[in-house]
Amino acid sequence: QVQLVESGGGLVQPGGSLRLSCAASGSILRINTMGWYRQGPGKQRELVAVITSGGERNYAESVKGRFTISTISRDNVKNMMYLQMNSLKPEDTAVYYCNVDLWVFTNGNYGDYWGQGTQVTVSS
Repeated sequence: QVQLVESGGGLVQPGGSLRLSCAASGSILRINTMGWYRQGPGKQRELVAVITSGGERNYAESVKGRFTISTISRDNVKNMMYLQMNSLKPEDTAVYYCNVDLWVFTNGNYGDYWGQGTQVTVSS
């Protein structure tokens, strides 16, 4: 019913940048909060950043200052979300997941959905 597809991951050198995208499609009535999470090797999944339907942004302490105020963004017309990552460090290496809270068009149910993830590797 609802699909989330991440893209934009890859291999980047320390200090480099990447822009991740998340495309939401399917039976979507309205999207509420959207967020990026990541799971590094041997680690638990953790929050990176979220953006509400009103555009309020919150970032994890580990990325504040690097993933700045305008880093997470969304396009409510296209049902897209983006994450601009700058000054990447090896410890940012992880699978990055898109997470969306939304109302489903067909039945009005409210649900929490995850994408399959996109790998980000920061290495020289």
